[in-house]
Amino acid sequence: MFSRIQVMDVLVTLVPRLRLGTHCMRGSASRIGHVEGCRKSRRSLQASAFLGGAWERAHLTPAISIAALLLAGSCVCAQDKKPVLQVKEKQIDFRLGDELVTSYHTSGFSKPIFWPVNAPGGVPLTRAWPMEKGKAGESTDHVHQKSAWFVHGDVIPEGMELSDKIRGVEGVDFWSETKGHGQIVCVKVEEPIQKDSQAKVVTHNEWRLASGTKIMDEKRALTFHDFGKARLIVLDIDLHASVAPILFGDTKEGAMGIRINDEIIAQENGKGTIQNAGGKVGERECWGRAAAWCDYSGPINGKTVGLTILADPKNPHPTCWHVRGYGLMAANPFGRIKSLFPDAQRRDDLVRLAKGEHLQLRYGLLLHEGDATTGQVAEHFDCFVKLRGKE
Repeated sequence: MFSRIQVMDVLVTLVPRLRLGTHCMRGSASRIGHVEGCRKSRRSLQASAFLGGAWERAHLTPAISIAALLLAGSCVCAQDKKPVLQVKEKQIDFRLGDELVTSYHTSGFSKPIFWPVNAPGGVPLTRAWPMEKGKAGESTDHVHQKSAWFVHGDVIPEGMELSDKIRGVEGVDFWSETKGHGQIVCVKVEEPIQKDSQAKVVTHNEWRLASGTKIMDEKRALTFHDFGKARLIVLDIDLHASVAPILFGDTKEGAMGIRINDEIIAQENGKGTIQNAGGKVGERECWGRAAAWCDYSGPINGKTVGLTILADPKNPHPTCWHVRGYGLMAANPFGRIKSLFPDAQRRDDLVRLAKGEHLQLRYGLLLHEGDATTGQVAEHFDCFVKLRGKE
């Protein structure tokens, strides 16, 4: 295993013009990860590369790519406890020993959801309402924002007659729970694959009209990793236009979303912080912006914890972030001009699948200690990228 100091030496030797400064190469490995110069260099590479569509193609020389992967492998990628998946009738439990990290509910809701979602030590990261009710002071807005999910707010099955129409939605609304909304129904759960370093399960979903008619198939693989002070759940999503051509409508309401614990919202009286891969902070700077990841963190029960959504840079469409101070954070690859996302205003290339075509997307849910900096989110993003194809 390469140390961080060795990797930084590789960078300086092979790429003299990209010196990160001697302060990044001296001292212990634990100190290096928190040096501001190193953080800024990593952030700028991730942010600028993501806007271009692919991390590996973002004007990086082979030397930098190799060194970056070595660095990722040397810092936070080491697996800790053995992840275990327990398949039950209506849910899949993700466990580390006796600790429940999350449960993936395959039925009981209008779409599959993760709930609860816990940081290391069992700290609840997402809002419990409406699955649990009665907590003093809990928020009760946006009933459809249930903990963590993947959907889209306007899915148009071309050539199919739609009887249940929702105002402002051209096709089928899988985001809200307004009368006439669509449903994502899990129809099959394969046998989990358990290894020392990871656990994986493949599920199969049907995207249906309110009437129950199928408009699209989906295969969704869930892979579970433990990194000690952080846990990573990777979603490999394969959307298949098996029934009709599919057009993903231009709306901000999508797609890989979470509703953060009320204790760490990032608006007035909130104790939380929103931060993206480019180092931007707060709703004003992060909403509608393209970035490789976005993080929500803050103190819960006396411990600072956070939840990051990671968007794979090989996804065919850059991700803009529908993130709000009241607690919503969603990665959206489909929003264009109508979404009002600032970084999508020059794009009118709606995502369309011909009948029989597939769309593959990959996201990660990082459940970590600390905030975006002390929790080493940028380093974990590198691990997430490195794991692609090995899960």
